[in-house]
This record gives sequence, structure tokens and C-alpha cells, in this order.
Amino acid sequence: MNGLCGKTIFITGSSRGIGREIALRCARGGAKVVITGKTAQPHAKLPGTIHSVAAEVEQAGGKALAIQLDVRDEQALQAAVEQAARHFGNIDVLVNNASAIGLTDTLSTPAKRLDLMWEVNMRATFLASQACIPYLKKAANPHILTLSPPLNLDAKWFAPHLAYSISKYGMSLCALGMAREFAADGIAVNCLWPRTTIATAAVEFNFPETILRASRKPAIVADAAYHILTRDSRACSGNFFVDEQVLREAGMEDFEQYAVTPEVALFNDLFLE
Repeated sequence: MNGLCGKTIFITGSSRGIGREIALRCARGGAKVVITGKTAQPHAKLPGTIHSVAAEVEQAGGKALAIQLDVRDEQALQAAVEQAARHFGNIDVLVNNASAIGLTDTLSTPAKRLDLMWEVNMRATFLASQACIPYLKKAANPHILTLSPPLNLDAKWFAPHLAYSISKYGMSLCALGMAREFAADGIAVNCLWPRTTIATAAVEFNFPETILRASRKPAIVADAAYHILTRDSRACSGNFFVDEQVLREAGMEDFEQYAVTPEVALFNDLFLE
């Protein structure tokens, strides 16, 4: 197994939530972490900035580079990747974590929200991967990990929130295609999705409070991500991982530590049976 000590990890949307937690988990492994996000100054309603997370990364034992970035801006995204590669020498891992959510049906989804979800989810995943791949080709154990669900074309996952589902499955399709396209380069391209809802701002603002209480903490996704990113890239690609399954296969049995409210039954995440 290859560790992450000294590896450069580029994470989109890492000023809070799952992205922040993955950054800290990689930092505890001695990684150099590129923190990106739009929030450079404290937000009135949302915790964390790219700078506060960068400080946490340093405190956790890693090295940090904070870059303010709107992943919808193609030129800014390319420039951020180039800046990260110059600063740390190369890029070893890309984590496509940035995501926009809108759980509205077809008639209730305005074009602006449709565009936002498509641009932040599928388009940014494609473009961030495209920008990083020339550097990943030079890395010793390169990985792309995308936070998107297993592909399941059952209409029940589309009908209630069609635009969101298309945008998230678009991320998964990027991984499916790139895993095959870049197999000869030894670049692992995988997806990771939580079995339960995760206590993030997205869940807090888009689901009832009862579901937030029935969620798990972002640390479970980060721990699963670490297990994936430390695997041999040539032997681990094209997978649609679920966090709990990854950790069970790694020998973990006690998952109560991740529960927001241990005595409350967990709520399954979208796209999983």
C-alpha cells in the first residue's frame, strides 16, 4: 500500500464539509493539500474558509496551499492546477468534491439552477480532471476520486429531481470513461458515495432536520477516501465505492463513532437501494 506522505492532493470545494474532512485526513498522512473554494472570507451562514482549512491542514501535519476558485471558471481552474503544480512540484491526486444540489422536480427547476448544477457537478469534474491528467501521468501512484453515486438507471432516481440526478450521474460517467481511457497511464479513476446522508450544509439546507439527525459525520467519507487513495492505482480503477463498504473491507466493524445521533436510525443516501 502506498501512503500519502509527500503527495500533492488537489481538492475542489474543500472549505467545509466532506472536502474539508478529506483534506484533514490526507494531512494526517503527511500530504500536501491544495484547498480550493469560493469562500475566502467568513460567510454569514456557512462555516469555514479556504484559509481556515489550510491552517487546520498545517496543524494536522500536512502542508497547505489555499486557492480561491470558482470551478465554473475554466481559465481559473486551469490556472489553479498550474499554480498548485508549480508550488508543490506536481499533482498526485485529484478529488472532485465540489457539488451543487437542487432537489426540485422538472417544473420547479429554473434554468439558472439547472446550469449551476451542470457546471459545478459534471462540467467542473470533467475540466478539473482534464487539467490535472497531464500532471497525474507523471505521478507515481495517481488517483482521481469523484464524489458521485454508482450508476443506476432506475427511473425512480430521476423522476423526483431530474436535473440534479443527471448532473451527479454525469460526474460518474466521467469516471467510468476516464478509468478506461487512462488505464494505460496507470491513473486510477474511481467514485465514492456515502451509504447514508452526511451532516453537511447541503443536507442541513435541503433536507428536514430529522434527516440531519439521522446522518453520519463527514469523517466516514474521508476515512474511506484515504483507503482508496492509498491503493495501487493500476489495480484499483473504474469502481463505484460506497464508504461503509470500503471501511468494512478494511476491517472496520464499529461505525457508531460516525453517527451524528447514535440512537437514531440512519437515513440512506440518494441513489442507493
